[in-house]
Amino acid sequence: MSDTERQSKDAASTGTGYRVLARKYRPKDFTDLMVGQEPMVRTLTNAFETGRIAQAYMLTGVRGVGKTTTARILARALNYKTAEIDKPTIDLRVPGEHCQAIMEGRHVDVIEMDAASHTGIDDIREIIEQVRYRPVSARYKVYIIDEVHMLSTQAFNGLLKTLEEPPEHVKFIFATTEIRKVPITVLSRCQRFDLRRISASDLVGLFTTIAAKEGIEAEGDALAMIARAAEGSARDGLSLLDQAIAHGAGAVQAEAVRGMLGLADRARIVDLFQHVVKGDVAAALGEFQNQYGAGANPVVVLTDLADFTHLVTRLKYVPDAANDPSLSEVERTKAAEFAKGVAVTTLSRIWQMLLKGIAETEGSSRTAGAAEMVLIRLAHAAHLPAPEDAARRLADFSGDNGGSRPSSPPSGGGARVPYQSSVAARATEPTPRPQPSGPTAMLRAVPNPEPQNIGRAEARPAEAPKPLVRINSIADIVDLAGDKRDVKLKALVRNFVRPVRLEPGRLDVNLTEGAPNTLLNELAVKLKEWTGIHWIVSTSREEGGPTMVEAEAKAQEQRVSDARQDPDVAAILAHFPGAKIIDVRVRAPEPEEEGEAKAPAAAESEEGDILPGDDIEF
Repeated sequence: MSDTERQSKDAASTGTGYRVLARKYRPKDFTDLMVGQEPMVRTLTNAFETGRIAQAYMLTGVRGVGKTTTARILARALNYKTAEIDKPTIDLRVPGEHCQAIMEGRHVDVIEMDAASHTGIDDIREIIEQVRYRPVSARYKVYIIDEVHMLSTQAFNGLLKTLEEPPEHVKFIFATTEIRKVPITVLSRCQRFDLRRISASDLVGLFTTIAAKEGIEAEGDALAMIARAAEGSARDGLSLLDQAIAHGAGAVQAEAVRGMLGLADRARIVDLFQHVVKGDVAAALGEFQNQYGAGANPVVVLTDLADFTHLVTRLKYVPDAANDPSLSEVERTKAAEFAKGVAVTTLSRIWQMLLKGIAETEGSSRTAGAAEMVLIRLAHAAHLPAPEDAARRLADFSGDNGGSRPSSPPSGGGARVPYQSSVAARATEPTPRPQPSGPTAMLRAVPNPEPQNIGRAEARPAEAPKPLVRINSIADIVDLAGDKRDVKLKALVRNFVRPVRLEPGRLDVNLTEGAPNTLLNELAVKLKEWTGIHWIVSTSREEGGPTMVEAEAKAQEQRVSDARQDPDVAAILAHFPGAKIIDVRVRAPEPEEEGEAKAPAAAESEEGDILPGDDIEF
């Protein structure tokens, strides 16, 4: 039966002579499926020719790419039978005995089930009981289960054994849009085919062919808009084409489609992009208001702006992308021009800001105002330097010229100060350091804010401020942290700081393994706060002295060693087998009264023995 006869039949049954394009031009064989699904068709063709037909197939893809239609064509190919051919084949040009009934979904041996409404184990039990019986008239009994991911866990488990070892006369074809929700135990028993999104260029070609068959005048730009709005779905695209034909009273025109979809003029999107790149806020807002007044959706305007940004970025690396037939001539030429003149960093920044702005606009109750704020941010960011330019400008600042930017490194005393791991509250006079081979961030010396006496023959040297508390050792820092009740800093200094050099306002240390990265910064800030002067706390490559914890441990070991050499302690250890020294504590001397002579017993032993007053724990 031809399409015209079927259309007449539908007209008689429904009272109307029209069938929607998505049904009228649904693919009927593998030749029609070649639009966008070439890999799957090639695989099935080779499998049928070699007789390697699987017992189950899994078709996955987004909505409208042809999963259910492919399942029906596959069922038709499995049960193909004519007077000359009686075997599975993919050559379906001549309608077979069962083809018409299968494609219309009314064949008794091809059972279609929607898993969204049949999710339980009882529905699967019914299938399991029926697979034992041979088909009534066809070669195979084919079960097509759409949206199979909707089945319950019990239903999947009940289907596993039958799916793995079905009778020879049974085939399963599953379709799903959520492949990740299908258990891996089911996937491993199926041949999987991922139906791809149909490209915009293929959709434009399909719509052009259908429009010609329908005798509809369609503009290329209008079909390109519909193809982009379809987002890879042929069914969605044909539904939009149907709507556009009705909207345009039998003609598909770009202006009518733009108004129907709430789209902005692509040429005007290019103008808006140009205003944004130039940083012209007033022009960008004016262009947006014109598009909004013409009926464009603010979210769609920002989305189209993001699409054009992506196109410009893509053309920088793939110039052949300009040959896409879904692009208008304005997009093609202008995008190529922008690709040559706009930096990738700028395009990337626009893209990131648009992604965030689109989400903000969608969630706002005032979409137009939110979109305008996004455009203002974009135009303002156009005046900001790119990250590499900012780094280059920062590197041009000299370390001691008060913020001047020479084009070449200074040859005299103006040495650059690279950013190091050392942390200082205030920079002192810079000392020349070897320049690293890679890029180095540079710091600019901040000029002294105090007023200067200009015109004097000799500058009066500034007096160095006196510290509130004198620091002579790491122990002084630890004691000061204890007095200030900074327990954390006290513990960090005791455990990780090895002193190298200490002088007023400067501390060079060597940190042990495991020291926090912020220790030097915290120490410099606290010393400035506690002593009232600026401190430079930096790391040194010299090993330095021991940490306080290491020094205390070494002193304790020495006291234990001395205790073992004492005759009385040695006698005690010999008298009590198994006894050992676990601690030696030095008792603080008691205060002596004025004029009282020191007891001879308290005098220090010349041999270095344990002195009276020392406590020894066993």
